[in-house]
Amino acid sequence: MTPVPRELIIADDHPIFRKGLVQVLRETGEFLIVGEADDGNAALLLLEQLHPPLALVDINMPGMDGLELIRTARSRGLKTIFVVLTMYRDEEYLREALALGVRGYLLKESAGTDLVNCLRTVASGIPYVSPAFSGFLLSTQGGGKGCTNAGVGIEALSITERRILRLVAANKTSKEIADELHISYRTVNNHRAHMCEKLQLEGPHRLLQFAIEHKARL
Repeated sequence: MTPVPRELIIADDHPIFRKGLVQVLRETGEFLIVGEADDGNAALLLLEQLHPPLALVDINMPGMDGLELIRTARSRGLKTIFVVLTMYRDEEYLREALALGVRGYLLKESAGTDLVNCLRTVASGIPYVSPAFSGFLLSTQGGGKGCTNAGVGIEALSITERRILRLVAANKTSKEIADELHISYRTVNNHRAHMCEKLQLEGPHRLLQFAIEHKARL
């Protein structure tokens, strides 16, 4: 049975760039674009009218920027999962986005190659942040008690868990990991949960942070 495409809206004030995003996503057949907006106010109207499961939003838009849009949507109880697009490598923007519960954070310069993987990852329930920000994630969240103490715990991981963790470090989704290792999606997520328990990691990004930090030991 062919899976039902995931619905989403796209909000970006650059029409040529937005058209490129639409084309890339339509070619996959996995995503159904139910609305487009060229400013934050129009995007908010779409969110309130359509209640899409996913929204891909530019961080810098006229009327209402991407982060203000997300903050407003949250204040109005909207449950849409947000993926932010940005041309800036500014860590303050990333910090604020994560504080707002953004599930995906993608540099525009890598959107052509990473967009589909990012949306697949986020849609499967796993956060995605462009690899360019890995150092920031590790310094702000991975350097605390979870990752500092957990380094010793690698030895407690099974061979399968280490294989999965190597793939997590490569930003693979649970589905991609399941396909590569010929196991079920549920089994992969169970392994992820067990690894977080063994390594005493908490929070949506911690396993990814740990995997990147300790990649050489896997």
